[in-house]
Amino acid sequence: QVQLVESGGGLVQAGGSLRLSCAASGRTFSSYAVGWFRQAPGKEREFLAAITSGGTTNYADSVRGRFTISRDNAKNTVYLQMNSLKPEDTAVYYCNAGGRILGYWGQGTQVTVSS
Repeated sequence: QVQLVESGGGLVQAGGSLRLSCAASGRTFSSYAVGWFRQAPGKEREFLAAITSGGTTNYADSVRGRFTISRDNAKNTVYLQMNSLKPEDTAVYYCNAGGRILGYWGQGTQVTVSS
């Protein structure tokens, strides 16, 4: 069993930065690939970035070059550094461990980017 808690969201002006954290409980967290997703009102949940247990990363085209995913297994935490934020990045951001279908989800953290 893995429990995930996201934090770090908030209100930021366009061009600004935020760092989201996904803190996990469970001794096996380091063995999971972890992903970040977001969902804006009226839209489907969108994949943003993922990191494997070995540290290999993958990004959606919409955020590549602006967002960076990283993990600190000693702290059971995965981060999403978000730079050059745009109003269209406004959404609830979620982390996931173990896959979209059968994996674990956090409760989400709101990110609002003002123009």
